[in-house]
Amino acid sequence: MSILWLLMALLMLSFVLLSVMRRRRGVIEQVPPGHPDAADPAAYGFMRQEELDLRMPGPDQDLLDVLELVQRTQDYHAASQLLAGTETEGEPRWQRVQAFAGAAALELQQRPGGIHETPGGQWLRVWRAEQPKDAGCAAVYAEFLVQQAWRTSTPGTDDFRIIMEEARDACAQAALLAPGDPVPYIVELSIARGLAYSQDEFDQLWLKILDRAPHHMGAHLAALHYWCEKWHGSREQAYSFAEAAAARAPQGSLLAALPLFAVFEHLPEVNLVASFYQSEVVTKAMHGALHAVHSARPDDPMLAHVRHLLIFFLVRAERWQEAMHQLIHVDGHVGALPWTLSADPAAEFALYRALAVAGYEANGGSPATLPG
Repeated sequence: MSILWLLMALLMLSFVLLSVMRRRRGVIEQVPPGHPDAADPAAYGFMRQEELDLRMPGPDQDLLDVLELVQRTQDYHAASQLLAGTETEGEPRWQRVQAFAGAAALELQQRPGGIHETPGGQWLRVWRAEQPKDAGCAAVYAEFLVQQAWRTSTPGTDDFRIIMEEARDACAQAALLAPGDPVPYIVELSIARGLAYSQDEFDQLWLKILDRAPHHMGAHLAALHYWCEKWHGSREQAYSFAEAAAARAPQGSLLAALPLFAVFEHLPEVNLVASFYQSEVVTKAMHGALHAVHSARPDDPMLAHVRHLLIFFLVRAERWQEAMHQLIHVDGHVGALPWTLSADPAAEFALYRALAVAGYEANGGSPATLPG
């Protein structure tokens, strides 16, 4: 009997070690070059890994053109004009605020400055100094501070709190400059998570967003983080928040995909169940996200976010054809979950893409049989 228990223990240990090496969240064993399963994604017109755009989940040519101009000339005026012409209630304004703030933060990280060197992102500081009443700039600056806090400090430290408190003041100024704009309050959701707002404080903030943009997908994704188990809620609270949002979502809204994001946020670090991605909870969330994608407007700016997460789950569930269908819509851009959690988002995306192609072809698929 003792030998039987020893064998069982060794078997369980082997499963754990295998899971740690091959099935940690977002990690799949790579297919070596020359292997029969190493199908060529280029045959499907997919972009090479080094050409993938890390800045955003999908195309926004106006934003890309302005970002290139601002970073090349260090002149903020084009950014100011773009945000002034972007409606306050929609998703694009929030995404563009994030993109400008992220660009400035990345510049500063790459060029911190010194005695004889101007720090990166100087255009944002000049914009803030010359246009203190510009609501777009105020929102970008608040988001810039939030990103700086998460990039350069550790939650709970004095440095982190000081930057976050400054960001909260910037959010309040941005809200005063544009009373109907939900973006300053969406920025504050990240501050609420970092500064550990009480649930009553968070609810008050959330009501301000619901008053201005009740179906804002970006806001719901930001709020979901607060309710997650790893922050200030629990798995049950996060699922409840996501499912309630999906239930009240109007026809064509991508909020029906929110439960899939809740599932992703609570994936086990080590998965010992081979069929986990075919389980009822995961399958139900995937079906909700697929329905949302099929019902959404083709130009919905949040559509790419949902498609990227679907690729992750569909590949894991070995639903190759459905994964390929999502890939043909988003290939070329990788600035979205789950890839942005990786140290090399392009490589992570390319790996899942190669696995989808290999699985698709192993089941009789080819470029000729893939629908557009």
